[in-house]
Amino acid sequence: MKEIKAIIRPLKLWDVVEELKGIEGLPGVTVSEIRGFGKSRAKNAKDKVVYEMVEFVPRIQLEVVVNDEMVDAVVNVIQKYAHTGNTGDGKIFVVNVEETIKIRTNERGPDAI
Repeated sequence: MKEIKAIIRPLKLWDVVEELKGIEGLPGVTVSEIRGFGKSRAKNAKDKVVYEMVEFVPRIQLEVVVNDEMVDAVVNVIQKYAHTGNTGDGKIFVVNVEETIKIRTNERGPDAI
């Protein structure tokens, strides 16, 4: 199992999620509003937010845990539909998941996602 975590521009959320919903067997997606900065430190960002004297840019974080065979499909959709070609498009992280437990049923492993 893998966790795919993607940080994308808010304006690309709808495009990405609509395409992700088309992936057969996708267990679900968690979406969070976040803010941060990259190498440019948000200095020239038009949509920056200043919080306690630090400049941040608003972003969306998507998280999904999938079986290994679904990783490429999910990553490809995010890469394609979150892309603008401009600085600040975001990042995609793919991380191993050691265990998954469904709280309601106590199922474990791939059956829990």
